[in-house]
Amino acid sequence: MKKILLVLALFPAAVLILFFTFSLLSRSASAAGVINKKLTQCPEKPNCVCSEFPNDSAHTIAPIQIPEGMEGTALSVVKEVLLEMDGEIQNESDSYLAATFTSGFFRFIDDVEIRLDTEASLLHVRSASRAGYSDMGVNQIRVEEIRSLFEKKIQK
Repeated sequence: MKKILLVLALFPAAVLILFFTFSLLSRSASAAGVINKKLTQCPEKPNCVCSEFPNDSAHTIAPIQIPEGMEGTALSVVKEVLLEMDGEIQNESDSYLAATFTSGFFRFIDDVEIRLDTEASLLHVRSASRAGYSDMGVNQIRVEEIRSLFEKKIQK
């Protein structure tokens, strides 16, 4: 009986230590970046979504459509959206934007990357957790919020 009580008492502490360790590990990584003119494909874990690989059904999400004539300002608009959502811009160029989002209590870091595809009038999006296995759908929800806020901004 004492062993069971000891295990029950130590288990939550072990879980907290594990989560804080993952949090520390996530701070030392960086965004995956662009490879062969595409955002990096998601790993096998279910904590990532990406619009660049539509055949990857476990991780695919629709890209963000850019209205005709807005290709030149789309990245600056999506940058405004990311900043309004409390993202921190880490890297930007004429066709790429990388931002990080930090969770509340455990301070996990997620990467959001946007690649401008002027030929297709699309913003390709990748959102991925740096640590852990599952994200409980957080990255998909974040991308849909980015899409919604972007669409509201361009309609003004």
